[in-house]
Amino acid sequence: MLVRSDILTAADGASVAVENETAGGDILLICEHASSTLPERAGDLGLEAEALKSHIAWDPGALVVARLMASELDGTLVYQRFSRLIYDCNRPPDSPAAMPETSEIYRIPGNEDLSTAERYARTAALYVPFHDRIAEIVAERVATGRPPVLVTVHTFTPVYFGKPRAVEIGILHDEDSRLADGMLSAVGADPPHRVERNQPYGPADGVTHSLKLHALPNGLMNVMIEVRNDLVRDDAGQQRVAAYLCRLLREGLTA
Repeated sequence: MLVRSDILTAADGASVAVENETAGGDILLICEHASSTLPERAGDLGLEAEALKSHIAWDPGALVVARLMASELDGTLVYQRFSRLIYDCNRPPDSPAAMPETSEIYRIPGNEDLSTAERYARTAALYVPFHDRIAEIVAERVATGRPPVLVTVHTFTPVYFGKPRAVEIGILHDEDSRLADGMLSAVGADPPHRVERNQPYGPADGVTHSLKLHALPNGLMNVMIEVRNDLVRDDAGQQRVAAYLCRLLREGLTA
């Protein structure tokens, strides 16, 4: 059977990264789709350069926004260093979307007809270390009386299957809506962005896996944030959106 070393080489480095691990704040930020990088041995999965730079490979702007939020909130950030195309860490191993054969209009040849051993190797190399690291941080914080607030940060494409999306920021939740409710209340009557609940995706789409894995079993306050990626294409937009989200989080936590 394939082992972890069959997917990642020493040159690739670790699959998971942690920043500001000793942060004094309560926020634990997670960015599952931070990178478009593929492991060296994965090649290009049969995709053209355009596809490998597009939203199917990563969430453009999400890591920068998450880093800005971690800085402002004195939070810890955990992110996946490799593309969602090799393994989508916001999906469980038994989900077809974990190693998708298609994404929107793109066929992904390198993900077609994967053997059980190949799926196992990707899961062992990417999914397991990522979620183990999050679980370790959560367990340590809970044990020391500092249960974290779990916040996952994503971006989404403005046009999906040819249809424009009007929503600009989505505040998503699963069964526990406490933090989402507070953040949506903080939006107010005349917000700078169109903010909606469980849009453009929701729990029925299988996007709340990380929340269900780490937050719900531990009773942690949690939320998933989706930002339309045209809002965060430059430094000014990233700074503006990060500051806005930090405000919503702060007010949501005190609601």
